[in-house]
Amino acid sequence: MLVKTKAIVISSLKFQEKSLIVKCFTLSNGLKSYFVRDAFSSRKASQKIAYFQPLSILEIEAVHKNKGTLENFKEIKIAVPFQSIHTDIVKSTMVMFLSEMLHYSIQEEEKNELLFVFLETALTWLDHHDEISNFHLILLLEITKYLGFYPDVSEIDLPYFEINDGVFTLFHGLTALTEHETSLFKKLIDLKFDNTEKVFHVIERQILLKILIDYYSFHLDGFKKPKSLDILKEIFS
Repeated sequence: MLVKTKAIVISSLKFQEKSLIVKCFTLSNGLKSYFVRDAFSSRKASQKIAYFQPLSILEIEAVHKNKGTLENFKEIKIAVPFQSIHTDIVKSTMVMFLSEMLHYSIQEEEKNELLFVFLETALTWLDHHDEISNFHLILLLEITKYLGFYPDVSEIDLPYFEINDGVFTLFHGLTALTEHETSLFKKLIDLKFDNTEKVFHVIERQILLKILIDYYSFHLDGFKKPKSLDILKEIFS
């Protein structure tokens, strides 16, 4: 079946000497993996590889056989030409980390238009703004809305957040955050991308990042801690 759709690049893996296996989150079909033959051997190799940088937003035409095998692109072009994401060291490190998080979080070939539109809007915002120190934290928390485990905030005034159940509670259970961690988490829940106040110190952002990774680990089977986490910490230290 010939499909035309937008697609966000989640990962690309070199295969043998000249080819790539590219995993994309598509608007039309959810998660799909594609085989790009001779990505490193043609005259246009650099142009081809540039398409597949982490979280690039593409317009693709592809043949989908839907048999659980690798699919094939027919045509590719950039849908949203980023101005700063892949050239700014902080932003590029952030999207490398976020692409890894998405790689382990979006696990099924299932259409999720709302998540796609949210990611496209968020990445466009990132490209056009400079105050981004909390962007990855807000994004990771917001993504849980679309993956089905956003915190239940109906009892948000209670002092502890229980990671396992995703609820606020009166008692400090085994998998609950401390009162201080819960207070930071509540502040994060109230944040929007365009909030430019210095809400968190470096250490507090690291605490929140650990909380979010633990939260994802509890709620997603097969989730792994991203390898780029240490690089991200270095950039924001």
